[in-house]
Amino acid sequence: MSRFIALVPAAGSGSRMASSTPKQYLPLLGEPLLRHTLRALSASLRLDRVVLVLSPQDEWFEPAWQDESDKLTVLRCGGASRAETVRNGLLAIQPELAMDDWVLVHDAARPCITPAAVDEMVDLLRDDPVGGLLALPVADTIKRAGPDGRVAATVPRQGLWRAQTPQMFRHGMLLNALSRMADDSITDEASAIEALGHAPRLLAGSEHNLKVTYPDDLALAALFLQAGERA
Repeated sequence: MSRFIALVPAAGSGSRMASSTPKQYLPLLGEPLLRHTLRALSASLRLDRVVLVLSPQDEWFEPAWQDESDKLTVLRCGGASRAETVRNGLLAIQPELAMDDWVLVHDAARPCITPAAVDEMVDLLRDDPVGGLLALPVADTIKRAGPDGRVAATVPRQGLWRAQTPQMFRHGMLLNALSRMADDSITDEASAIEALGHAPRLLAGSEHNLKVTYPDDLALAALFLQAGERA
């Protein structure tokens, strides 16, 4: 039977947060943001393992966090870009996985993912020939800006989705896809799979599964996490 592995790339600095602390380590409800993410993934009943990929120079990770879950493995082989970090992680775990084992790549800065959402995703995609990702249909009117900062066009929103994570693909296919593309051309794992000619499946995600990118996002993530605790 195929195994299911979460891979969390966490080698970035999060420059848009305007903080000297990497955003995955910023405080969220009294704990580093990353700890919430790892705790949620480790609580998934479907995942066999959670692989965290850090920069070799990371000085923020606390080894004691590994005591919380026997699923967590920490690798220090992160690269200069997200794509390089994911690829390095896939190469590091390659000797332990079969090509058809599933890898769920999840943003370190999405701390509000729930174990139930991960389990449902695995159940829906485990027999899919390609794999897929969590995403949300675009609800807002979309404008394309011109070079002068004014509206150049209104973009039809029909059929448009906002990609989230996890993004779930078989280890062999994903490693092949990422190895074929230049790092600066990859915005997410699904785009690399698409470049091979495949069509990943879109699964409805949640507005609560936000990616912490700007300072105000931390307060919103705290509200979502607190709401989940009360549910």
